[in-house]
Order: sequence, then structure tokens, then C-alpha cells
Amino acid sequence: MRIALCVVLAFLAAIGGVFVGRALLPQNAPGGAALHDVLHHQLSLDTGQEAQIAQLEERFAMRRRALELELRAANARLAEAIAAEHAAGPRVSAAVDQSHAAMGALQKATLEHLFAMRRLLRPDQAARFDAAVVKALTDGRG
Repeated sequence: MRIALCVVLAFLAAIGGVFVGRALLPQNAPGGAALHDVLHHQLSLDTGQEAQIAQLEERFAMRRRALELELRAANARLAEAIAAEHAAGPRVSAAVDQSHAAMGALQKATLEHLFAMRRLLRPDQAARFDAAVVKALTDGRG
């Protein structure tokens, strides 16, 4: 029974990591590639916009890497807690909360980055960007 619980908790932690990787990281997700294409190839950015967006992307790449490391560390703590407790005990619960907090921080930073880029766009560009963001977040169903 304990082994089954450990397997289930580890599986849920892995699914959480996959969710972050696929749904929330625009640079790595297929929807994010489409968003990147819209931003850089379909919005006719002027040189000033291009330069400002490049700066935002450079800063966000560093922030994203740091947050991804925090998420990996939180998942490692969860794995350690599962191995130590072999049940949904206090260490596992705390580690799950830490993992969720790391995922949330990554999601918030990603959204802040998207909104920072959006502020640099003209209204006509922003409307197309918004549609691409919705499509990326809904895996093309929106």
C-alpha cells in the first residue's frame, strides 16, 4: 500500500512538471513556438520594439532558468520526502506545497513577461498577440 502511494505521488509530481513544461513555458512549448513566430515574424515590429523585446526576452530567460531550478529542487525535496515517509505525511505535504509554489512562481513570471512584451505593442499588434497567447494556452483550441 505504501509503495503504491509513493508511486502515485511521484507520478503526480512528474505530471506537474510536465504541465509546467508544456503549458507554461512559451519558449519550449509548441504553442510558445507559434507565439514566438507571431511576435517576431507576423506583427511587423519596428526596430525599437525588436530591441526592447530582445532585452525583455534576455532578462526573462535568466529568470525562467532560476525558477525552473527552484521547481526541480522542490520536486527533488518531494522525492526525498516520499522516500522518507512512504506516506502522505507532513514532509510530503510540505514538499507538495513547495512544488506548487514554485510552479505558481514560474507561471506568474511567464505571465508578467507576456504582459511586459504586450505593453510594447501597438493596439493592432496587441490584438493579434492576444489571440496567439490564447491559442498557445489552449493548445490551439481557443
